[in-house]
Parts: sequence; structure tokens; C-alpha cells
Amino acid sequence: MNSSILIDISQLRVGMYIQLDVGWLHHPFPVSSFRVASAEQIAALRELGLTEVRYLPKKSDPELRDLVPAAWDVPEMNDTVSGRQVDAAGAPVLVDAEAQRRRELLDAQNRALAACDKRFGEASRQYQALERVVTAQPEEARAKGDALVSGCVAELLENGDSVIRLLSEGVGERNALHPINVMVISLLLGRALGMKSAELFDLGIAALIHDLGKIKLPPNLRQPTASMIPQERLRYESHVAESVTFAKRMGLSEPVWTAVARHHEMADGSGFPLRLSGPDLGRSSQVLALVNRYDRMCNPANGVDALTPHEALSVIFAQLKVRFDSVVLGAFIRMMGVYPPGSIVQLVNDRYATVVSVNSSRPLRPKVIVHDPRVPKDEAQILDLETVPELGIRRSLKPAQLPRDALDYLSPRQRICYFFERAVAPGPDEAES
Repeated sequence: MNSSILIDISQLRVGMYIQLDVGWLHHPFPVSSFRVASAEQIAALRELGLTEVRYLPKKSDPELRDLVPAAWDVPEMNDTVSGRQVDAAGAPVLVDAEAQRRRELLDAQNRALAACDKRFGEASRQYQALERVVTAQPEEARAKGDALVSGCVAELLENGDSVIRLLSEGVGERNALHPINVMVISLLLGRALGMKSAELFDLGIAALIHDLGKIKLPPNLRQPTASMIPQERLRYESHVAESVTFAKRMGLSEPVWTAVARHHEMADGSGFPLRLSGPDLGRSSQVLALVNRYDRMCNPANGVDALTPHEALSVIFAQLKVRFDSVVLGAFIRMMGVYPPGSIVQLVNDRYATVVSVNSSRPLRPKVIVHDPRVPKDEAQILDLETVPELGIRRSLKPAQLPRDALDYLSPRQRICYFFERAVAPGPDEAES
């Protein structure tokens, strides 16, 4: 058995083999025992607030083995080292300060999610208020839509890099989830495509009201089904014209109602109602058509037909690519990443995880919550894969492929809802302003 030495963090050097005596999800490294390979890893260890680490001389680089005095040998059971209690396994018991730091990190994580949940919920209620008055008071409906979208556009443009965040189960008002989801993702994609403030505003309004005409349809005709007879299909497709009528009555601009009119048109001419093709479609309608399809694949009327976000993206790219503008689709894939938030994945170390957020400027290294039976699920912390380049994603899974304990722990969302948040927390000066 390799003997270990508890050393002060200041003595840590590249080439030392160490063992971390904290839970796997309480540090950003793929394993708890490893050879320190870079100064960046030492900096990451310091940021954890550790004062000491367990050092294994025999597994370290030869020139470092005698660097630390041998008198610091591994403690016996119930010994103390530098005043720290150790348990039966020789591991130091977390001091109150470190436990408090973990709790503060978890609280900050929960506050960030709660803030996104709240903003999405408020947006869904604002949409419902718009829908209630649009028939009798279209100008008031416009004012409500303008306020909602302008606020989102301003926040998005102020954020710099934005994180696309998976929200809690049951957030928002159910009949408003689709329009708010489509608005949020469309705005993110529009910004990724270089749209300016005015263009983003028009896109956001079009996304928000694209299905407004469905309030004129009976509930059983608001979603297409394979069993629809031709007359029912035509009635369903009439929601596009009804939505355009509402947009015009609200006094919205031509770019807005044009995008609404074309949100089911496809680049290959297979859409409806006019079967327009690529050259006839504007950028906003191209964005809206893609985002609308993606959200319907993740959140169909019949939940058993739902695809995971990774599956939806894969189907769009592999089977439906010709239906969408190549520039828009490319930007969407780069923005969402290979594993969009809500995807269930298996990491290269075989652990199961849920992707909870993607930085739109660094989409290949998402943040995940990892199944760890040693940590209560309500205390699970988010692991940023960008900080652990050795730990990647091996494959995507359907929820049904998860073992029962991992399924219960990760609780895959029945409805996929997104909002955005700032990628980097504001500094002290910004926080006080």
C-alpha cells in the first residue's frame, strides 16, 4: 500500500501525485487521485479552499519524492494533523469553514436557477395576459408583448456571453411554455447570427405570437396528428393566417407578421401554407421555423413522443437538414452544442449526468449534474466540464436507459424549458451599481 503524507497546499508542485479527501462532486477533477499536471490544476485546488492535500511520494515524479519531510507520515486512526480531526480511513474531517463554503456554493447555484425559473414564469404569465386581451383589446396586447420582448432583448444584449439554462420541472404556465421557449431560443439564435437590437425585437415578437391564431381552433385541432383527415389538416394549418390577422390588428410591423406567416415554411419548399422555398424566406422566418420544430420535437402534445434535446438535434441534422437554411442550422448547432441542456449523457468515466446549461460561446463543454449516490440529490453541485478537459461526454442516452437509481437521482425533465443567464457573474463594482 502506498503511504501518504498530508501536506500544506503551499507545498504542492507539478508532478506530485495527490489524493483528495472530499466527495467527487466537491471538486472539478475527473478522479480524486491523480498526478498534478499543471499550474492551472494547482490554482483550481487553491480555489477549492483546501489548506492541505494528501500526497503520495512513491507515485510522484522521482525528483519530488524527498521534497516533503518524512516526519509528516500518514496519521494513525484518531490522530490529528495540524489540529484537524481524521476519520477511521485516515481522511480529515471537513472543518466548519470548508463545509460552510460548500453550502454557500450550493446556495448560489440554487439562487441562480431560481432566478431563471422566476423570469420564465413571469414571462409565461405575461404571455397569458396578452392572449386574454388580444381579441377585444389588440393594442393592449401589443403593449404587453412589447414590454416582454424589449426587456428580454435588453437583458440579452447586456449579458455578453449567455448561458442557456435548463429550468426546473413544472416551471411556468403550461399553455404558455411553447411561445416563451420559442421566443427565448429564437432571440439567442438571432444574436448568434449577428442580428441587432431592432431585428431581435421583431424576431422576438414574431416568436412570441407565432401560434396566437390557435386560440381560434378547437383544442383537438391545435396540434397536427397522423390521423387527421384533410379537412382537419386544413383547419389546423389555418392557424397561420389567424396569427397573421392578430399581428396586423395589433399594429405590428410588416417584418413581424411576415415572419409569423412563414414560420411553417421550409427551405426545400415542403412547408405550408404557400410552400415557399429558401430564396423566398427571410432570416427571421428561417430562425422561427427551425426553433419551432426543435421545441415541438422536445415537447410534443403527447409526451410519449418526446425526444431528448440531443435526439431532436440529431434528427434535425441527419434527417431534416434540407428543410432548414444551412447558415441558420449551423449557428443553432454551434449555439446549443452537441448535447443541449436537458440531454441525458454518460461521461467517459461511466457516470451518468444531466446537461443543465451550455455557454453559447463554448458549447462543447457544458455544465452537468452528475449522479453520485454519496451526495443527496438536493445537494448535488453543478460540474463545469470546461474545468476538467480530461472528463468528456461519451454518449447520449434516453431516460429509459438509465439504471433506476440514476433515473431517480437525475429526474429527467418531462418538459424541456430554457432561459438565459449571464455567463460570467458580475464583478463587485457591477454588483453594487
